[in-house]
Amino acid sequence: MPTQATEKDREKLYNEERNAAATQAFLDVMARLRDREHGCPWDIEQNFETIAPYTIEEAYEVADAIERKDMSALKEELGDLLFQVAFHARMAEELGAFDFADVARALADKMIERHPHVFAEKIERTAEEQTKAWETLKAEKRAAKGASLLDDVPMALPALMRAEKLTKRAARINFDWPTSAEVLAKLDEELAELKEAETTGDHDALTDEMGDVLFVVANLARKLKVDPEEALRRANAKFTRRFNHIEQRLAEQGRTGPQPLDDMEALWIEAKRLEQTK
Repeated sequence: MPTQATEKDREKLYNEERNAAATQAFLDVMARLRDREHGCPWDIEQNFETIAPYTIEEAYEVADAIERKDMSALKEELGDLLFQVAFHARMAEELGAFDFADVARALADKMIERHPHVFAEKIERTAEEQTKAWETLKAEKRAAKGASLLDDVPMALPALMRAEKLTKRAARINFDWPTSAEVLAKLDEELAELKEAETTGDHDALTDEMGDVLFVVANLARKLKVDPEEALRRANAKFTRRFNHIEQRLAEQGRTGPQPLDDMEALWIEAKRLEQTK
């Protein structure tokens, strides 16, 4: 009769083979799509720059599925995101730079290096302590390269998210307001400057001042421990729900096209009241 250990080993081997087969399957699909003779014309003509926007879009679709708690959609969107990784890796392999296996190995090495409490030291750490240790390790690597504290905050991040990350980095060397009260005061100052710029009719000045307001708002979100992207996604979803309610109620009344603002505002308040009731 097989021992428990043997059964566990067998199950582990089965899972390893299953994962390897599944991984190879989508890598084979990617290779076929990029085949110069028999592949897809659209896939063949793509490059890193043209694919990058799709990669970003897929990451947001993953976040959207999580927000909606839709596990079926999440499985699909994670697959789409993984396919983006395979796409970039395949293009790099064609250039002789690296392949998918190199990406996976580098990731595993990085995770082992950044989790010595799991793979080496075997010391107890809280999640907060591990985050600090991780950031310390990354800071040491940046210092060894002579890099700025801000250098590896990706330029391709959404501007609001990047603003929050930039201020978070600066705060590590105490370039930060002590409390959220100071940030709120700064926000009032920037709003006043925005109003002043509006009166001048100078669009460049107006754009700069609007940017300052948004940057301070991102900083305020960080101080309040709120993810600004998540907060804005929720606000977008809330606006969409309530606006859909306005459209539905107007349709029920046989009303189309532009409507009096007061009427629509009343329906907005109605939608808000219904949400609060639920």
